[in-house]
Amino acid sequence: MKAVVYHAVGDIRLEDVPEPRLQAPTDAIVRLTASAICGTDLHFVRGTVGGMQPGTILGHEGVGIVEELGEDVRNLQVGDRVVIPSTIACGNCAYCRAGYFAQCDVANPNGKQAGTAFYGGPAGTGPFHGLQAEKARVPFANIGLVRLPSDISDDQAILLSDIFPTGYFGAEMAEIRPGDTVAVFGCGPVGLFAIASARLLGAGRVFAIDQYPDRLRAAQRQGAEIIDFNREDPIATLQRLTGGIGVDRAIDAVGIDAEHGCCGEQPTGHAPAPNDNAQWQPGDAPSQALEWAVQALAKAGTLSIIGVYSPEAMRFPIGQAMNKNLTINMGNCHHRKYIPRLIEMIQARRIDPAKVLTQVKPMTDAIAAFEAFDRRENGWIKVELQPQASSGGEAASSGQGEEKLDEAIEQTFPASDPTAPQNPR
Repeated sequence: MKAVVYHAVGDIRLEDVPEPRLQAPTDAIVRLTASAICGTDLHFVRGTVGGMQPGTILGHEGVGIVEELGEDVRNLQVGDRVVIPSTIACGNCAYCRAGYFAQCDVANPNGKQAGTAFYGGPAGTGPFHGLQAEKARVPFANIGLVRLPSDISDDQAILLSDIFPTGYFGAEMAEIRPGDTVAVFGCGPVGLFAIASARLLGAGRVFAIDQYPDRLRAAQRQGAEIIDFNREDPIATLQRLTGGIGVDRAIDAVGIDAEHGCCGEQPTGHAPAPNDNAQWQPGDAPSQALEWAVQALAKAGTLSIIGVYSPEAMRFPIGQAMNKNLTINMGNCHHRKYIPRLIEMIQARRIDPAKVLTQVKPMTDAIAAFEAFDRRENGWIKVELQPQASSGGEAASSGQGEEKLDEAIEQTFPASDPTAPQNPR
């Protein structure tokens, strides 16, 4: 089968690899009908997050059809259409039972203290082969697969695998209450879903901070008040627009790519370009996004961190945060916890996540799509891959960039005045 395989920093290839096989009674084999490229994948390709093993299949977002089931998977049938939560969990341990699926004690073979297990990641996360492939093995499939209703499309479902739950998780960790003023740093896909989720939870005002016009425009079409940090000082602007108070809640949706810049700015001279084997050391400088978030918050505000950081990242403005009595919540998303809830929101037409997609490409175009996404070409915000499609017979290639994005944002995400804002726990 075809899959996107990691070989080294700046070196990924579309290759023929062996098909996966059942390895445990709780496994399933899924034929993937949709995958995606995530900013986290770029961390591995650039080397800003290390530890990747050559030969690992990339990707942690997937939708597909169940082809085989282990004998202990009793809630699914062959032929079921499913979404695959990005993080892997056993469903039995104390953490899973409490809803902390990303901190499962069992899923990560490196031990209880190893942290989150997920598809297509570094050695410390398993490693597990990823979902940018024609087929995938899903461990603990009774928990690691969620059956999809027929009225949820693949384009909608692929956003449920990771980035929509992550954005919602970030908004929930920010402790957003009706009427709150919120700042979201980074308007990539996760940031856009954090904005949408803040609105779903009843935020009164949402500020969106980035530097890319297409992403800022997407945020603005959701009703966010946009700030281009290349044109103005974001902290001075936030202070002025909030009457000198600051924001109640801030969400860092950027992560490691903000080490020497912010909101998707590549750290010039440090992060390797494709085929550049030089690696910079994370933790060398504080994250600009985190610094701005702490500075932007009002006293007694809440900071939510969902951007990905390397375990080696050591710098944080702890003094400023302590002196403002800030609450700080952070972590990897417990995808399995949120997916059923978000499916219900889509069915209720409170939100249509598929509208954030700007490109849909066949798997055969995966490497070119990675390169365009890495360059942050205008209009490239979220890329879906179709493992079963070929470039000659692509089923739904959008490829329209800005034009599709403009059309999409007009119809997407919660209305400016969402009905009955709720914060279910």
